[in-house]
Amino acid sequence: MALGLGLLAPGSASAASYCGLVWSSLAKSNQAMSGASVTSVRSGQHSCFDRLVIDTKGKAAGYNVRYVSKVVQDGSGLPIKLRGGAFLQVTAHLPSYDSATGKATFVPASRSEVTNVSKYKTFRQVAWAGSFEGYTTLGLGVRARLPFKVYTLAGPGSGSKLVIDVAHQW
Repeated sequence: MALGLGLLAPGSASAASYCGLVWSSLAKSNQAMSGASVTSVRSGQHSCFDRLVIDTKGKAAGYNVRYVSKVVQDGSGLPIKLRGGAFLQVTAHLPSYDSATGKATFVPASRSEVTNVSKYKTFRQVAWAGSFEGYTTLGLGVRARLPFKVYTLAGPGSGSKLVIDVAHQW
């Protein structure tokens, strides 16, 4: 016996959003370049998502964040080992060095554990993939291919932040 559309409960034809988030798992990018440089990388946990923050000296602008089968090192193209069921390659369109002097503005204490995410719900590992020709790349191992959001925030002062939020579930 076929059921008519009039018998559906309200809202049952579409999936409910998780925590009100309506993100996707598709690649996000902004091709703008910036004179800013990376000064730190940190992470945080929220009730609905895990967050990766790339702090910059100057205005952060461009980025390319996407799921990949493997994250590769800048320059060499060699694969980075990452824990997780899915991998985000996070490329900020800004260097981790002062472009005028070549002096490093950020060097991770550990290339394989840039920030400690050991007790996070979604993140499994943040690894350094390098800074080459004005771009800085990180590998972000996550539990599964989950929806994410990317954006920039101004401040403090003349600095800014590139923010990547990955939901705990769909």
